[in-house]
Amino acid sequence: MGGFFIWVRSGDKNEPLFFGRIVARQVTFSKRRSGLFKKANELATLCAAQVAIVVFSPGGKPYSFGHPSVEAVAERFLTLNLRSRVSIPRQLVAQPQREAKVERLSRRLNAILKKLQAEMKRGEMLDEAVKAARKRSKFRKPINELNLHELIEIRKAMGQLRERVKQRISEIEASSSLLLLSKMATKQAESK
Repeated sequence: MGGFFIWVRSGDKNEPLFFGRIVARQVTFSKRRSGLFKKANELATLCAAQVAIVVFSPGGKPYSFGHPSVEAVAERFLTLNLRSRVSIPRQLVAQPQREAKVERLSRRLNAILKKLQAEMKRGEMLDEAVKAARKRSKFRKPINELNLHELIEIRKAMGQLRERVKQRISEIEASSSLLLLSKMATKQAESK
């Protein structure tokens, strides 16, 4: 293996060191570090273990791996009591919370599905009502096949429909305003 010498300070003296060895060490460190971190990840994943590894390269650069994080594992390690403790995996502690959340979400999903089915039935009923109305309607022909007299009748019918819709909207707004006022009055009465 080719290479050249560099001077390295070792203790109190300077010594020549073959540069090829330094490169080989760095390559070996890099490969071993990734293998070590891979094994630590497998240990954390397969055993639900909390793992932290800190490694310094030959050049002094720090590398770390932690599950869930290096800081969390180090904090846990540093704050351990001297007496031994039984540790319960976080997954087992969080299991009832997860089950409750899944149950709530399941109930919400079922309620939404019921609403969806009701809306689908309502849509089908509206489609049938529209079909029935078309059969009863005197305007069965497509609009581009109607003559002037028929178009004028449609315009008049649309105007009447628009007025009925406006009237119904006004009724709904009035009733919702009354409902809102009654709720506000009830809340004020309760707060006194």
